[in-house]
Amino acid sequence: METTNPDLTRNKLLNAAFCEMHRQGYQGTSIADILQQTALTKGALYHHFPTKHALGLAVIDEVIAPFLSQKVIRPLYDSPTPITTLLDILSRAGELGDEGIMLGCPLNNLMQEMSPLDEQFRHQLNNVLEIWQLALHDALITGQQQKIIKPDIDIAAAALFIVSAWEGCYSIAKNKQSPAAFKSCMTQLKSYIHSLCLRDLCTT
Repeated sequence: METTNPDLTRNKLLNAAFCEMHRQGYQGTSIADILQQTALTKGALYHHFPTKHALGLAVIDEVIAPFLSQKVIRPLYDSPTPITTLLDILSRAGELGDEGIMLGCPLNNLMQEMSPLDEQFRHQLNNVLEIWQLALHDALITGQQQKIIKPDIDIAAAALFIVSAWEGCYSIAKNKQSPAAFKSCMTQLKSYIHSLCLRDLCTT
């Protein structure tokens, strides 16, 4: 069992599990593949994660959720003009690269695979989704207060639609294996957000 640096060991296991799950799905990921990637022993893995199930749930909470927070949620809350920031984030959504786009969004992949099969997975994935949706909701509310977003917009419905369309862009691009389809879809999502704005106040 790895004892010299337990935090490093845990992070290595989480990152390896995340990469395998992104490529092969949760059910297609094997403990053997994770151990081969990390050069760790079964004892080291089971010291930190008693089951593959526990490891999968930890990937959601400790890898996927923090990544989404860093790339989307925190920038929206930290921005003085979150609508402009949102449009900028959408413009940079292809930063995963063509391979990442064609593998699909890790959050969406797990929702499609595991939500119908496992209640704990469904609950934790839904928590991440709701935090994302709330960040968009709050960004749109701020946009209304700044007289950028139209006052008659149903903010809750718009936030839900943006998350749904965002994830849908990844799903379509994955199915088509087409980064071009992803970029086209995201352009349309930006157009939708522009349609929520008063005149041309959304400038990105």
